[in-house]
Amino acid sequence: MNNNSQKPPHHNEEAEDVVDRRIGIDRRNLAEPSASNLERRRGPGRRLTDFVKSAEEGEMNKEQFLFLLAIDTFKRVNHKTFPTWTDVLEIIRKLGYRKTMSMELQLGPRADDWTEKADAPAGVHKPAAKREE
Repeated sequence: MNNNSQKPPHHNEEAEDVVDRRIGIDRRNLAEPSASNLERRRGPGRRLTDFVKSAEEGEMNKEQFLFLLAIDTFKRVNHKTFPTWTDVLEIIRKLGYRKTMSMELQLGPRADDWTEKADAPAGVHKPAAKREE
């Protein structure tokens, strides 16, 4: 008896490891992602922090409003609709933020944590080196 006759005509051996959502298995329940302290999804017993809740309701605190103004100003003066992540970090450093504490995130073994002094220079605006003519 031929092996192919036992399989339906639409059978695809390459897709055998694909989970078909129609059979009721939820792929989100298959593997628990590692906690990073960045999760925003709410579940039972998880409430929004006041920091997030007020911003989502349109009531920003001074820090959030200052950050928004800095980003908006950067976009206007540099004619950029979408700043890069490097641009965003530059803006944050120029606002006066420094890495003075250990991180509260679990980013895995590749993330190398450090701290710096509160009065450390931003280090993002260095004059260009003079060219030799």
